[in-house]
Amino acid sequence: MKSFYLIKPYLLERRFFIFLGLVCLITVDFLQLFIPRIIKWAVDDLTAFRIDIITLLTYALYIVGIAVLIGMFRYLWRRCLIGTSRRVEEGMRNRLFSHIQTLSASYFDTVKTGDLMAHATNDIQHIRMATGMGMVALTDAIVLGTAAIGFMAYINVKLTVFVLIPMPLIVLGTRFFSKKMHRLYGEVQGAFSDLTEVVRERFAGIRIIKAYNRQQEATSRIEDVSKDYIGKNLSLVRITGSFFPMMVFFSNLSLAIVLYLGGRQTITFTITPGDFVAFISYLGLLTWPMMAIGWVTNLIQRGKASLDRIDKIMQTLPEIDDRPEKVILKPVKKSVVFENVSFSYASDVHEPGLFSVLDHIDIKLDNGKILGIVGPPGSGKSTLLHLIPRIFDVSQGRIMLDGIDIRKLNLRDLRSRISFMPQEPFLFAGTIRENITFGNTEINDRELIRAAQAASIYETITSFPDGFETIVGEKGIVLSGGQKQRVALARALLKDSPIIILDDPISQVDMETGNAIIKTLRSMAGHKTIIIVSHRLSAVRFAHQIIALEKGLIVESGNHEALRHRINITQEHTVSKK
Repeated sequence: MKSFYLIKPYLLERRFFIFLGLVCLITVDFLQLFIPRIIKWAVDDLTAFRIDIITLLTYALYIVGIAVLIGMFRYLWRRCLIGTSRRVEEGMRNRLFSHIQTLSASYFDTVKTGDLMAHATNDIQHIRMATGMGMVALTDAIVLGTAAIGFMAYINVKLTVFVLIPMPLIVLGTRFFSKKMHRLYGEVQGAFSDLTEVVRERFAGIRIIKAYNRQQEATSRIEDVSKDYIGKNLSLVRITGSFFPMMVFFSNLSLAIVLYLGGRQTITFTITPGDFVAFISYLGLLTWPMMAIGWVTNLIQRGKASLDRIDKIMQTLPEIDDRPEKVILKPVKKSVVFENVSFSYASDVHEPGLFSVLDHIDIKLDNGKILGIVGPPGSGKSTLLHLIPRIFDVSQGRIMLDGIDIRKLNLRDLRSRISFMPQEPFLFAGTIRENITFGNTEINDRELIRAAQAASIYETITSFPDGFETIVGEKGIVLSGGQKQRVALARALLKDSPIIILDDPISQVDMETGNAIIKTLRSMAGHKTIIIVSHRLSAVRFAHQIIALEKGLIVESGNHEALRHRINITQEHTVSKK
């Protein structure tokens, strides 16, 4: 199994506990095998009328002592083996999440969030079960099954051979059903991913659903996906529902053989009554290994299907990654330069193609200057900003930072020099403090307040009863659009970076607040290199340089006065032609 490499490091790390757990498990198996021997002694003595109360009590105490030992060793193997499976689960989940974070933005354009959630929960749970109880069931099937057969053969070889007649049928049945189970488990997991995504999307959009009275349609969609999930599960149940009864049938068939042939041998005194009872007890012990074969097949096939799904993600490499030869970037002192930059998106995730978003962009922004970017929606403004921290990579040309192609820079090093505020501010379901500091525990209250004041959100925060400790809810639901935007702006301004990139930072605030934010940004000129996007030319009038984008092309560039004059002339010319 190629995907086994995913869990191998965690198993090697816990190899001592696995060894100890297996030793304890095998010890439990062998202790269980001694109980039928004690029962044999007791039955033989009782049928021969050569036992007294003291001897009978002694046999009972033997069983009690063995039961105590079984309990102790069972506790140990559960701590070791089940604990190992939990460590594997933890390691796999952390590794999966870490890897997903390295993948490029384009990956998330083609993969559903619900699918990733299913991988991180349901799939990893199945891997845990296969690693933990799968190992236990497999060990029991081999050790307890083999030892039980050995003890049965010690009592009567001929009877044991008859009992094992159904075993080849079990092996053949297992091989037949396991292939079908692996395929169906993969389909079930895929259906679970679809169900998770549809439910997540409806919960996230519950306010829109209620506003448009689309509850019935949302319910119908959930019902359709649920039916598909249940249908795939029922197809799987038809296989597992046939597999386990088959195992029970063969186990009971062996019991019927023992009852008939073993009973005859007891009547003819070939074996003693104690041997007959012990043989049935051993057959009872053998029933679990026979069932375990079916259960372990179930667990392993389910775990393998999940491991293959996880492996598919782990084999996905980020399109944007660090190259072996990386240049160490010194403090930014010179300029940000776009040289003949073009960028294209995939036109469709199912039918790959390209459509151009930016064409032949040439920009030079000196250190400490402010660049304003304006243009209608869809002109490529946000895409241009995403190219600087390498959220996307250029399709053609290059972006230079201090004369160095940013693709030659370490990603972490590059992004540490950039404060980025996207067009759609995202807040986590924590406090305002947590959203602004974003996990940086070294930020003190003075720095936090300074950032909030710079974003013109401090007075609003202090008006809340809990201040910075106010819980904002999922995606900042308790805040207005303008408040969320300013919290996100405070997060960007708190980070002491030489380059600040702001995507329409005042689109959701009133004019007075917008002017206060602009005043703050202007005060940073000379110390910070700022790139700011807006739909309105007036919002970037303070910029040293302004470019106007339209359909991915720079159609105008200059300062505010020159650009406003040219745009007005163009508009007047257009009106006169009409």
